[in-house]
Amino acid sequence: MVDWSDLTTDVLEHITRFLPFQDHYRFGAVCKNWRSVSKLRRYPPAPQLPWLVLGEESETKKRKFYSLSEAKHYFIEIPELHGRYICGSSHGWLFAIDIKITCILINPFTRECYELPPIPAYNKNLDFTTLSEDVPSDYVEGHRKFTLKEMQTRSVFKAILSHDPKERPDFTVMILFGEIITPAFWRPGDSYWTVVDGPKCRFEDVLYFKEKFFVVTAMNELHVVDFEHGPKLTEVGPEIEKEGYPRQRYLMDFNGNLLFIERFCEYVEEELSVTVGFNVLEPNLEENDLYEWYDIDDYVMFLGRNSSIFVYSGDIPNCKKNGIYFTHVTEGFCGCYDLGIFDMTDKKISKFYSNEVFPRVGAPIWLSPNPW
Repeated sequence: MVDWSDLTTDVLEHITRFLPFQDHYRFGAVCKNWRSVSKLRRYPPAPQLPWLVLGEESETKKRKFYSLSEAKHYFIEIPELHGRYICGSSHGWLFAIDIKITCILINPFTRECYELPPIPAYNKNLDFTTLSEDVPSDYVEGHRKFTLKEMQTRSVFKAILSHDPKERPDFTVMILFGEIITPAFWRPGDSYWTVVDGPKCRFEDVLYFKEKFFVVTAMNELHVVDFEHGPKLTEVGPEIEKEGYPRQRYLMDFNGNLLFIERFCEYVEEELSVTVGFNVLEPNLEENDLYEWYDIDDYVMFLGRNSSIFVYSGDIPNCKKNGIYFTHVTEGFCGCYDLGIFDMTDKKISKFYSNEVFPRVGAPIWLSPNPW
């Protein structure tokens, strides 16, 4: 009979190529030999569906995660996230803001962490250059008189990375912040955020695409960030007519194609709207034309407060191909307050998570685990 503990290193390494990262830890718990191989980490974890980052457990302060592939919850002790609100997810890193309106960038599985400068403050004169440390301690300079606790969930609408900090130390962080949601960026070594000059309107998503940052407005206007002559915003691409009233807009780099995605919602009761459909468009910047996509074949999209994600369903079991998995936004911003799967084939919506996670409990956000 074969003694599994005596399998050679090359055989064991080959096995690890097919394991998602959480199974690497289980693999390493088998015996001393397997544990030594698991620590080598010669291969990246096998593909899996993104995880859902949920709220903080009130008693233990552990952060709650939901593995979509396993339909299983994990409760992980991450002291750096205690009391922080998750306002962004990109390249496997989380952006977390505390009650003092300061933010960190952290990889929740490696615990690598960057402290970011204070978020630019609200100001009734729309002067976004004022830093939060310069305003009164109650932080009510803005005309809406938000409390600090309210500001924690309202200050940053979205945050993304240009690159994985583990691979590129010269990465850039771009955020959408403030009352009318304005872009600003930070790079390692900067002592403050630099606000990007542009129209004073609501921006709804930001994307790093082909070495450039793109943002989209609530009026379906696409802009590129011009660092050479600014930083400022320059409108690009074809005109995207508004059909109906999309409640949220997303940008995605889909296999090298720039996609513009509209999310439509309807009110089911006062101040509560739910998703009823999506519209996927491809603005061709070179030809200044617009194409509509009716399906994404064997791929799956994941939309929300995260940097938009897509995966190939053929590599991963237990996912709905040609579907859009979506989450809601925080109560501090307009949006749809539900989560589910939109089937691009039959245009129907179904649930992937049995319990509704409403904003007052903690807005869920997608995360692609990036443990090494």
